[in-house]
Amino acid sequence: MNELKIKVCGMSDPENISGVTGALPDYLGFIFYPKSKRYVGPNFSAEALKIVHEPVKTVGVFVNETLEEVIEICKNLNLDVAQLHGNETPEYCRQIQNSGITVFKAFSVDESFDFESLNVYSRVCDYFLFDTKGQLPGGTGQKFNWQLLENYTDDVPFFLSGGIGPDDLEAVIRFSHPQLFGIDINSGFEISPALKDVEKVKNFILQLRDLVKDK
Repeated sequence: MNELKIKVCGMSDPENISGVTGALPDYLGFIFYPKSKRYVGPNFSAEALKIVHEPVKTVGVFVNETLEEVIEICKNLNLDVAQLHGNETPEYCRQIQNSGITVFKAFSVDESFDFESLNVYSRVCDYFLFDTKGQLPGGTGQKFNWQLLENYTDDVPFFLSGGIGPDDLEAVIRFSHPQLFGIDINSGFEISPALKDVEKVKNFILQLRDLVKDK
């Protein structure tokens, strides 16, 4: 198995951001969707991200936000990635890419998901993210049936998301797909919304990387 990238999403508290950064995930996600319990808030600034250092990359998570607002926030905060969780069109994704920002496009998966619908996004997104389908945009804290991804045959690499917790190490290691690039963790590692248990995150990352190395 190639090195599996790890993204920790739903951060907002500066001290907590610092602690999780110390665990050296590959990506840290910040949610700019006001209806989310993990919304960073209207006053989130570049100051809060000064503690995030290389090699950790920063991700802004957006839901049906205006193109101009996404680009402005990403540029002002020096975010590396825009993760899009709404009904953004391929043209929208293309324009984000053209502005120099990496694009993660999230899709909610259930038994009826049509993987062929992704074809129009394959040249305008750098990575896909597959999450569990819920009533609202964003995470549900629940897993979907990962075997459904056997139907995914595109060559865009993807993140696996949705309800992954500290007890899922073995399941993640057992899961195999040629385009699996990384995993996205969030609520399964929280003390409360947007506040991560730093030790749980740190231990999970260390153990996962050791297991991947030995596989």
